[in-house]
Amino acid sequence: MFTNGPMLLQFETAFADFCGTRHCIGVSSGTDALRFALLAAGIGAGQAVITVPNSFIATAEAVVQSGALPEFVDVDPTTCNLSVNKLREYLSAHCRREGEGHLISRRSGRRVTAILPVHLYGQPADMDPIMELAEHHELAVIEDACQAHGAEYISQAANRWRPAGSIGRAAAFSFYPGKNLGACGEAGAVTTDDDELARKVRMLRDHGQAHKYEHAIEGYNGRMDTIQAGILLAKLRRLQEWNQQRRSAASRYRELFAECPGVGLPREPDYARSNYHLFVIRVAERDALLEHLGEAGIGAAIHYPVPIHLQSAFRYLGYKSGDFPVAERLATEVLSVPMYPHLQSSEQERVVEVIRNFLPTESETARLAAVS
Repeated sequence: MFTNGPMLLQFETAFADFCGTRHCIGVSSGTDALRFALLAAGIGAGQAVITVPNSFIATAEAVVQSGALPEFVDVDPTTCNLSVNKLREYLSAHCRREGEGHLISRRSGRRVTAILPVHLYGQPADMDPIMELAEHHELAVIEDACQAHGAEYISQAANRWRPAGSIGRAAAFSFYPGKNLGACGEAGAVTTDDDELARKVRMLRDHGQAHKYEHAIEGYNGRMDTIQAGILLAKLRRLQEWNQQRRSAASRYRELFAECPGVGLPREPDYARSNYHLFVIRVAERDALLEHLGEAGIGAAIHYPVPIHLQSAFRYLGYKSGDFPVAERLATEVLSVPMYPHLQSSEQERVVEVIRNFLPTESETARLAAVS
C-alpha cells in the first residue's frame, strides 16, 4: 500500500491520458525514469547515446548508468535545445557505417543507438527533424521531458499539436518539488506507447519482478511512493491552469523587458508551446547581476553554470573547453528569474526594475561600444 499502491495506478492512468500515451509508469525519480527508459529500450554496454551538454547532469548520468556513453552535440543559440544542424553534421561527419550497417562513432568507436533530446526549461526541442534523422539512422529517441510537463510541439508529420513525452519511443519526467508538477519529495515517470518497453520498465523499477518473488531480470528499487502518487494526482488537475498562468507571466516579462537593453529573452519558436518551467534571460554580467538581485531580496538562479562535458565527473570522456561553444557561452550568460503560477505583475515589475537599474543604459552601452 505504501509503494505501488492503488493510487499509483490512478495517477499513472491520469498522467498517461494527460500526455496522450498508452502507458505511464511511476518511478522514484526523474533520474530513474531516464535510466529505466534507456535500459528498457535496449541501450547498454558498448553503445553511445547522443545528447546535449547543457542540461542537468542526470541526463548524462542515466546514459552512463545504462552502460552506454554520452556523445554530445551543441545546441541552438536561440532555443538552447539540441541543434538539428549540429545533429545532422554529427551523424554525417563524425560517424561511419560498419558491419551490418551499424552507425559507429568515430570518436569513441561505439555503436550509436539513441538520441536523448532535452526539452530544456520546459520548451520542446524541434522533434520532427530529430525523429526523421533517427528513423533514417535507425536510432531510438528517448525524450528528456523532466522539465516539460504539459508543454506541446506542433508536429507537421502528425499534423497536430503533440504533448511533450508522446513523440519519441519513450520519455522521462521528473516530479521533483520545484517542477511544474511537483511531488512532496522525489518521484518520476516514464511515458510510452510501446507495450514491451512499458513492461520492462515496470520490472526494472521493482527488483525485476514480473510477479511477486518471481524475478525475471536484475532490477532496481525504483518505485514511486503511494503518498507521492496521491499528491501528484491531486495537483495534476490544476496543471493546465498553472501552466497557462506561467505563460501569462512569461508574456508580461517580455513586455516589461522590451525597454531593457542588454537582456536576451527566451525565444519560443512557432513549433513550441513552452510550459515556462523556467524563464531564463541572458546577460553579459550575469554573476554580478545575480548578486545584485540577491542583495535586493529577489531569488534568482543559474541553470546550469558548468556544461556537462566540463564537469569533473565526466573528465574521462576527453572533452575540453571550446568543444561546444554555444553551450559554453550560454553557461556564462543564462539567469533564471522568478517564475511560478501565482507570480504577481507587481512582483515582475520589481524584478525588471532592479535589473534595469543594474544594467547600463542604451546610451551608455553605445558609448562603451564606441570606445572599444
